[in-house]
Amino acid sequence: MEAVSHEEKPNPLRDANLCSRLFFWWLNPIFIIGHKRKLEEDDMYKVLPEDSSEKLGEELQWYWDKEVQKAKKRGKMPHLTKAIILCYWKSYLVFGIFTMIEETLKTIQPIFLGKIINYFENYDPSDEGLNFAYCYAAALSVCTLILAIMHHLYFYHVQRAGMKLRVAMCHMIYRKALRLSNVAMAKTTTGQIVNLLSNDVNKFDQVTIFLHFLWAGPIQAVAVTVLLWMEIGPSCLAGMAVLIILLPVQTCIGRLFSSLRSKTAALTDVRIRTMNEVISGMKIIKMYAWEKSFAELVNGLRRKEIAMIMKSSYLRGLNLASFFVASKITVFMTFMAYVLLGNVISASRVFVAVSLYGAVRLTVTLFFPAAVERVSEAVVSIRRIKNFLILDEVSHFKPQLHDNNENVILHVQDLTCYWDKSSLLSAVLGELPKDKGLINVTGRIAYVSQQPWVFSGTVRSNILFDKEYEKEKYEKVLKVCALKKDLELLANGDLTVIGDRGATLSGGQKARVNLARAVYQDADIYLLDDPLSAVDAEVGRHLFEKCICQALHQKISVLVTHQLQYLRAANQILILKDGKMVGKGTYSEFLRSGIDFASLLKKDEEVEQQSVPGTPNLKSARSRTFSESSVWSQDSSVHSQKDGAVEQQPAENALAAVPEESRSEGKITFKIYRKYFTAGANYFVIFILIVFNILAQVAYVLQDWWLSYWAYHQEKLNVTTNGNNGANETEHLDLNFYLGIYAGLTVATILFGIIRSLLVFQVLVNSGQTLHNKMFQSILRAPVLFFDRNPIGRILNRFSKDIGHLDDLLPLTFLDFVQTLLQIFGVVAVAVAVIPWILIPLIPLFILFIFLRRYFLDTSRDIKRLESTTRSPVFSHLSSSLQGLWTIRALKAEERFQKLFDAHQDLHSEAWFLFLTTSRWFAVRLDAICAIFVIVVAFGSLVLAKTLNAGQVGLALSYAITLMGTFQWGVRQSAEVENLMISAERVMEYTELEKEAPWETNKHPPPEWPNQGMIAFENVNFTYSLDGPLVLRHLSVLIKPKEKVGIVGRTGAGKSSLIAALFRLAEPEGRIWIDKYLTSELGLHDLRKKISIIPQEPVLFTGTMRKNLDPFNEYTDEELWSALEEVQLKEAVEDLPNKMETQLAESGSNFSVGQRQLVCLARAVLKKNRILIIDEATANVDPRTDEFIQKTIREKFAHCTVLTIAHRLNTIIDSDRIMVLDAGRLKEYGEPYILLQEQDGLFYKMVQQVGKTEAASLIETAKRVYFSKNYPEVVQNGQLATDSSLDPSSGLCITETAL
Repeated sequence: MEAVSHEEKPNPLRDANLCSRLFFWWLNPIFIIGHKRKLEEDDMYKVLPEDSSEKLGEELQWYWDKEVQKAKKRGKMPHLTKAIILCYWKSYLVFGIFTMIEETLKTIQPIFLGKIINYFENYDPSDEGLNFAYCYAAALSVCTLILAIMHHLYFYHVQRAGMKLRVAMCHMIYRKALRLSNVAMAKTTTGQIVNLLSNDVNKFDQVTIFLHFLWAGPIQAVAVTVLLWMEIGPSCLAGMAVLIILLPVQTCIGRLFSSLRSKTAALTDVRIRTMNEVISGMKIIKMYAWEKSFAELVNGLRRKEIAMIMKSSYLRGLNLASFFVASKITVFMTFMAYVLLGNVISASRVFVAVSLYGAVRLTVTLFFPAAVERVSEAVVSIRRIKNFLILDEVSHFKPQLHDNNENVILHVQDLTCYWDKSSLLSAVLGELPKDKGLINVTGRIAYVSQQPWVFSGTVRSNILFDKEYEKEKYEKVLKVCALKKDLELLANGDLTVIGDRGATLSGGQKARVNLARAVYQDADIYLLDDPLSAVDAEVGRHLFEKCICQALHQKISVLVTHQLQYLRAANQILILKDGKMVGKGTYSEFLRSGIDFASLLKKDEEVEQQSVPGTPNLKSARSRTFSESSVWSQDSSVHSQKDGAVEQQPAENALAAVPEESRSEGKITFKIYRKYFTAGANYFVIFILIVFNILAQVAYVLQDWWLSYWAYHQEKLNVTTNGNNGANETEHLDLNFYLGIYAGLTVATILFGIIRSLLVFQVLVNSGQTLHNKMFQSILRAPVLFFDRNPIGRILNRFSKDIGHLDDLLPLTFLDFVQTLLQIFGVVAVAVAVIPWILIPLIPLFILFIFLRRYFLDTSRDIKRLESTTRSPVFSHLSSSLQGLWTIRALKAEERFQKLFDAHQDLHSEAWFLFLTTSRWFAVRLDAICAIFVIVVAFGSLVLAKTLNAGQVGLALSYAITLMGTFQWGVRQSAEVENLMISAERVMEYTELEKEAPWETNKHPPPEWPNQGMIAFENVNFTYSLDGPLVLRHLSVLIKPKEKVGIVGRTGAGKSSLIAALFRLAEPEGRIWIDKYLTSELGLHDLRKKISIIPQEPVLFTGTMRKNLDPFNEYTDEELWSALEEVQLKEAVEDLPNKMETQLAESGSNFSVGQRQLVCLARAVLKKNRILIIDEATANVDPRTDEFIQKTIREKFAHCTVLTIAHRLNTIIDSDRIMVLDAGRLKEYGEPYILLQEQDGLFYKMVQQVGKTEAASLIETAKRVYFSKNYPEVVQNGQLATDSSLDPSSGLCITETAL
């Protein structure tokens, strides 16, 4: 967690003058830079002090704390809304004045328009009228210009208010997350917290924009009604009635929509959680060949989700269509009523009415409902956030800091918690609520968790953890934690950046970094939760002697371990069994009392197996599991992937740093649009879609044109009657004809509008569905390397954010864009038809616009990208903090992590602030172009007064006025469509990933293959990626049927890579045979289904226990139960509420690691394969479970070929053969006893490193096994008869180098 460092440029807004603020001139420098080159983080302006995360967060937190206290006194629930209102009402109220001025101007504009048209109706070449007309035109122009500026200032301020609220909320959510108690952690998941930060708070950005329209809308509606009444009398009520009826209809649609929305959100949550497990457990899924089962699962979830999305999209389509036709229906109803009441239509009346309706329509049919909808969404989000903020916090159990004279103590008495070993430590840390009893801790605590936790940053920053860097002390710590050698192998030594979730380090290295961090803290009390299990015996001994015994000898250290060889160095031993203390004392006391440790840890077999820490009747169901269930990665398989990928010394740098996520450069090409549309429909449908769009717009314009035509004819009629008779009687036109056509056009507009909307949604949502399926299929077929190279968050982002855009925003924005674009064309076409010479000023305006847009997009695209790249650190910081929560709290680093979070937030705010202001800069300039257009039309029509009739002028001018908002909206939407298409592009990028070999080929092995289980490697070279280093070199070895082979070697010798080659996780060079079949010729599923594996980190998936054992429903209930019984899990599963159908918690976290390991064993028992591979499965399991697993494997898999990768030599010393690997080469291969005769062999050295007594017993076991196998007559009653003539080294050495 490096501090977010980049050059800070002072924000020019602070010293900008009024003019500059009105027109956003102060942004010009950044546009100039953006036009020249790509913008980088250093180009962004520093956050204004009043926008900084810390200031905003603390301010809102203060109001919230006050609200909580008040509510406590009254015994009520606190209301987050109250706190927000109290915090922000003053500043927000001021923006209301802007709204007021803006809406007033919009209402006055049509009156000036009416006066201009009036001049044309009573056209009189005498000059007096003309001057007045010029005045009105000038007034209209001024109105237009003021509106152009006001509108954007207002929007900028309310959006910034929204940003402030969002930033403050995020600060509070993170602050809360750092304080969550274990009980609260059980009530929420990481996914949920990340969701609060990513989705819920975003509602605040939108709600502030529309909030003021809740009161402005109704007031404006009343004002417009009054003006209309003055203009056309009571028939205006008919039109208003339509608007008023539309309101509840739209509100109903909104209600329906938000209920669908929350259903969709729930379904999306489930899908993303499943995806998260699939991606993080991908290596295991591939090894088990379970892809199809998960594909069905995800596709099922996605189908449900899409069905919901389709419904809500149709609703949205209707909503947009209703917006499109609302003004048409209102005008139609108004004039139908007007004419039928016997009035005569006239151009000025028609267009004043049209314009007034235009002014009120936006507010009433768009802003007001949007305000209602956004407010209701925000209320839901606030409720969700409030529920999170009132969760339990860790009791601030602060160990007192000791004075120099006082002794450091750790005193636990009569403590009742629900616990196993890790729980004892969590109780001391104050993480586990104690039921009764007493804990007294004096001194600073350092804690090392069982699942090693590292955050993204350099190795050095991970160890220093914000302490000062003192070279001497630091070097010493590296030495005692055995990290010197590992760091030399990394490309940049201890300045190597550890990727997301520690991708660069192997499991053992992460464990040692964790230990080094604690040692460097120089605390008084060390709580070590089994740090030695993840490393091999030699390193383990080094750590125990040099680090725990020497470096920490003056400290209190509590070490949780299953490894009994370390006990004799302990001053006090506490043996826990099922959460009870079984024995306590020193090593010698235990020896005197003759108690055998292992038997204490064992238990009479008939007594029930260790109780499930997660059974529901316990109070703290997650007491154990929190330390394991790592977060966001949410499950441990991640680490095993890393181990597999990184356990080779030269290859450490192969994955050294996570590659930057590609930021696509430049424009979105036409090809991508084509792909996107054709994913949703064929060319014929797309053609029909285009036709409907054009028809809808033509009908739209014709309807208005018909009114002006009608008014013109009516006017001509009036003139002629006056001339002939001198009597002033008005003749009526044929009403049925004019009204009939008018009605027909209105109906056509409505129909085409609705059909067009629904079609667009149908096609585009379909595209999203198709692309998701393609991407998912492509991900399932990607090689494992892809998952090692790309952090989970990055892949998941494609499935959550990008697919979310394709489902939700893109179709909506696209339809909106097309509608607006066609409207703009309509306006310009009408203006040109009326005053052809308008083309002359139009062309330069158009060129100016094109240049502006290009210029703007150069910069805005970069800013948008910066915004999304600066957003991800906020999330990864959150999830990595949640993972290391205990460590952070134990080392009292909350404050610092909060500051870092604020720094990440501020960086994102810098980008967001630029995003807001630059889009306003652009919009002000666009509206200026429109204002010029309006002015040209107004004065132009006056200049040409002789040739024009009132109807034409009315049509052209009223259309030109509507251009104001529409034009800039259309351009913004076009840029938005392009930005959202980046999501489509990113999804398409993942639909074309490189594939691993096919799952099935035409060469199918017989169903009973492999019936013997012989494996032969013939000159195998193996590398994880084409450009990566070799991790296995020229490996040739023959493993006979039914042989039990142990594979040993230092970390990074290539042990896991051997397994990866066997499973073809990447394609090996050379040949690997299994029972006469070349593995490279088989389909991957045919191969992988036939090899059972017990992986290093046991993985359970969310779902039922049954699905976890048998995802394809291939076995009967009896088979499943008997498998569970064989691994002693039957009782544990029977205790679950719905037995085998119980839904497991997130990635099986309601089982302990040992039990999860047993589930993996049960999977292997079920499969009954001839080849079993065990990848160090016993690393985090206590000796009892370990021995049980070993025993089961010996009995159940006696007829199988078993390969075991082991760190603990005692698990493989009785194997038939031992394979010693070093740096990817096979160094020794033979029976253990024979290898031990080679005094300078690697295996002999490894045995000697475990310590004298242990080594002696290992050699003894090897000897016994060897003789009982080869010379059974020599072994009497299990004891060796000593007979020197049988010294095996004298010529029994069997060597098998190649086939």
